[in-house]
Amino acid sequence: MQIFLKKDVEKVGMAGEILKVSDGFARNFLFPKNLAVEITSQNKDFYQKQVKEVEHRKDVISTQTSMLGERIGSITLKLKRKMHDDGKLYGAVSQAEIVDALAQEGVNVSKNKIILGKSIKSKGTHEATIKLTARLQPRIKIVILPE
Repeated sequence: MQIFLKKDVEKVGMAGEILKVSDGFARNFLFPKNLAVEITSQNKDFYQKQVKEVEHRKDVISTQTSMLGERIGSITLKLKRKMHDDGKLYGAVSQAEIVDALAQEGVNVSKNKIILGKSIKSKGTHEATIKLTARLQPRIKIVILPE
């Protein structure tokens, strides 16, 4: 069955794509959640035009996003925290604190876009990934310093 994706579906495709999927997957998952529309002979031309418009928008957005990704990749955040004598923090650094620090650098992202490999609970240099798109995920360095 041919479908037009209305929204991004992880491991399936991006919004605005025309894909072939199994009938059961489309009817039982994609259609009830309003993630896709079936392509028929009546609406085929309409959705092919939609694909072209979406591709144009994606080109513009990808250019802006790649510039933001380059900017994020060059940022090193320095956070001062209270810690024990052995270098362990009293509390872990949260995603919200990283969002606030990035906002001070002029980069606005939501906290659900920040992926930490493990909790930041000690002084030193750590890395976090910012998931801008499925393909563009720049890494930032976070340096934890004692207060």
